Amino acid sequence: MNSLLKIKTLGELKKSGYVAISVKEEMRKNLISFLKSGENPFTGIEGYEDTVIPQLETAILSRHNMILLGLRGQAKTRIARLMLNLLDEYIPVVEGSEINDDPLMPLSRYAIDLIEEKGDKTPISWMHRADRYTEKLATPDVSISDLIGDVDPIKAASLKLHYNDERVIHFGLIPRSHRCIFVINELPDLQARIQVSLFNILQEGDMQIRGFKLRLPLDVQFVFTANPEDYTNRGSIVTPLKDRIDSQIITHYPKSIEIAKRITIQEAHITKEQRESIVVPELILDLIEQIAMEARNSELVDQKSGVSARLTISALENLYSAAERRILINKEKTTIARLSDIFGAVPSITGKVELVYEGELEGAGNVAMTLIGKAIRTIFLNYFNDPEKAKKSKKANPYEVLLNWFNDGYDTKLNFNDSLKAYEDSLNKVEGLNELVQAKFPGLNNIELMLFKELVLYGLSEYSQLSRHNLARGIEFKDLMSGMFSMKRDARDLEE
Repeated sequence: MNSLLKIKTLGELKKSGYVAISVKEEMRKNLISFLKSGENPFTGIEGYEDTVIPQLETAILSRHNMILLGLRGQAKTRIARLMLNLLDEYIPVVEGSEINDDPLMPLSRYAIDLIEEKGDKTPISWMHRADRYTEKLATPDVSISDLIGDVDPIKAASLKLHYNDERVIHFGLIPRSHRCIFVINELPDLQARIQVSLFNILQEGDMQIRGFKLRLPLDVQFVFTANPEDYTNRGSIVTPLKDRIDSQIITHYPKSIEIAKRITIQEAHITKEQRESIVVPELILDLIEQIAMEARNSELVDQKSGVSARLTISALENLYSAAERRILINKEKTTIARLSDIFGAVPSITGKVELVYEGELEGAGNVAMTLIGKAIRTIFLNYFNDPEKAKKSKKANPYEVLLNWFNDGYDTKLNFNDSLKAYEDSLNKVEGLNELVQAKFPGLNNIELMLFKELVLYGLSEYSQLSRHNLARGIEFKDLMSGMFSMKRDARDLEE
């Protein structure tokens, strides 16, 4: 390839033996090379190895235009951008061409006239694959001129050309993406009449601008993305256009917490200083992913809209920042993430879920707290016995000593900004808590021990064995009866 880059004229290109192929053939050729060598051109895409990626590769081998169909946050745009890896590093173009004319197969009037005038001395340049990707977000204001082109009166006046001369055409995004990958995100948002303008380009490979008898057999790899929700809420894909899209590929959310964690860790923007000073245990990472999974099954959340992976990414970033803020306040050098830090991620939850009517009545903040609570319930049972079953069992209740301590009128507070020592002191004073965790998980280090102690308190409160009160600066745990009296007292205050 380096030797080809030295070629500067059409004559030199012909002598080199260069053979022009279509962009779809080019992608097919390079994908075959990747598959034979065992390399993965779609690096950074997790959880699609046995589902989406095989379908995508099949569509590319079939030289298909395609649509990626799925809910928000399912890496549809990321997949489209990674298709750049399947393009040759450089291709030759007629120098100065607006539509990346192939020197051996020119399309535009400019390139045809230039080659006719200069012949083998026609200058050529080399286009890098990074410049061969165009992405357009479909919005209701997108016009045919934006995508296809229109007559440019300024060009006509400056070049002193008649309006029936095709050189007065100002090409839109699609002609300028000749020999490239062209992506339209959120296709249903495109007005129906604009979608109709794509028919001929997809079927016949040509287009028409205004009244010009212009036939440009464009060479474009089309990739569309869409959210199924958009079909009913904002628009639809017109049937003839959908019929002309060769392959429809369905995306999905991660099918396990392990895959979801890898995606979140990969995508979260965490500074080097944060990683070095803050330890985030696996339990916390599991809890963040479980919140998203609870949201995807919640009756309060609009399931047609979906719950983006951006929720967990933003939540992890907020969690690190909440812990970092605590370090700065207490002038500490290191800390561990706590369950209470999850509440610092509430803003990342409220902004990432679309609520149904019942959810709107509850309020975004309350829904976020409900999702966190359900996630804690699920994670708690992965490590400890079900408190409700333990209470009914004839065997000794492992939570009895701890619950009796609270029933005797004691309580404990976990302030969000507590230093590490204050955090440990608040947990260590709870009678029976240390013994409960040590009996279940002997040999824990101090960091893990504190985290599991905190999990027990949150878990018991979620299973209505303890009462939990949200304070301005933290969480307070009390016995269940005092929580009931507190609720009654609050209700009386409201009545008065």
